[in-house]
Amino acid sequence: MNLKYRLLLIVMVFTCSLVSAQTYDMLIKGGRLIDPKNNIDATMDIAIKDGKVAKVAKSISEKEAGKVIAAQGLVVTPGLIDIHGHVFHGTEPNHYLSDGLTALPPDGFTFRVGVTTIVDCGGVGWKNFDTFKKNVIDVSKTRVLSFMNIVGEGMRGGAWEQNTGDMDAKLSGMVAKQNKKYIVGFKVAHYGSRDWIPIDRAVEAGRIADMPVIVDFGGSNEFDPLSIKELFFERLRPGDIYTHTYAELNGARETVINRKSRELEPFILDAQKRGIIFDVGYGGASFEFKQAIPALAAGLYPNTISTDLHTGSMNAAMKDQLNVMTTFLAMGMELPDVIEASTWKPAQVIQRVELGHLSEGAIADISILNIRDGEFTLWDRTGQKVPTNHKLECELTVKDGRVVYDLNGRSIQ
Repeated sequence: MNLKYRLLLIVMVFTCSLVSAQTYDMLIKGGRLIDPKNNIDATMDIAIKDGKVAKVAKSISEKEAGKVIAAQGLVVTPGLIDIHGHVFHGTEPNHYLSDGLTALPPDGFTFRVGVTTIVDCGGVGWKNFDTFKKNVIDVSKTRVLSFMNIVGEGMRGGAWEQNTGDMDAKLSGMVAKQNKKYIVGFKVAHYGSRDWIPIDRAVEAGRIADMPVIVDFGGSNEFDPLSIKELFFERLRPGDIYTHTYAELNGARETVINRKSRELEPFILDAQKRGIIFDVGYGGASFEFKQAIPALAAGLYPNTISTDLHTGSMNAAMKDQLNVMTTFLAMGMELPDVIEASTWKPAQVIQRVELGHLSEGAIADISILNIRDGEFTLWDRTGQKVPTNHKLECELTVKDGRVVYDLNGRSIQ
């Protein structure tokens, strides 16, 4: 064999060995992996191929990956899921959170805090779902889903949300069944009369579509609000969701912590055992430490941690998903429990169990978080403050196997 052919053979062998060595598109190496579904809390490597988790192991060779992201000293989790946001943004006047100016475009406020999936919580009704899909879902890199409002006009605010004639269970259920890829359930909110009409119709729609209901309860009567005990045990079903769990709302609703005794109502934990899902839904006015601290002390931990993201809440005490998670860490929840309430549990609640975990073969949605040490202060709408020495910060976010946010250029090689 002459020299020319020998050199060609060497080049071919070298090229083939190089290609075969790079088995994976990306390798996240050396981070503390917290994957609640798989009961993992350990230093692990994660390899990604074609948008999926290809391998999770104690050690994977860097030579096997085209891109290596060093995660030593960081926390690696499934992509965060916020099941209570408001992202049906638009330009219509008098539309509040339904194609209006108070909602937010998702991509600007999700990836930078590790959120890869957000559920618009009641902005859209059956009448305008097509607009929401075209203007928000179809053009967003974030995975956007929807709890559809039982009000056909959606969350337009004011009198629009008091119109029981626009609360059609049959049509809502039908549209939801036709759009199961995007719609995960039904929302009740902001209803001011002392009756059960919106609750009952949302539950009926939930039965039609086999989906859960999420309830923003309260506002009926400051002196004689509807019973949350009846709501939990007679109106809602196991798997239905009670949001704004730690709100006090100046007496416009019954609260989980009795406002006189300052103790947890005795039936609350039984409701949680029954299967009622308690969601944070922090919001602009829907979280107070005087409810949350004694509730957690009595054992009422949230099933799901969410933001109630909109222009008002993000510029007030809430801030973002990581700030809400930091708040619960500061009140005594353990990090793995906070991660579970922001990943695997919400995935189960919205019946999207392909999300919220990093099993081999799963969608490669991943959040890489830094726990910053320092002196920080958390505060609520009443001005009560809680100090903390630890704060969660997003270093990098991967969606469908691609880096979509990178704070410090860790993915740049």
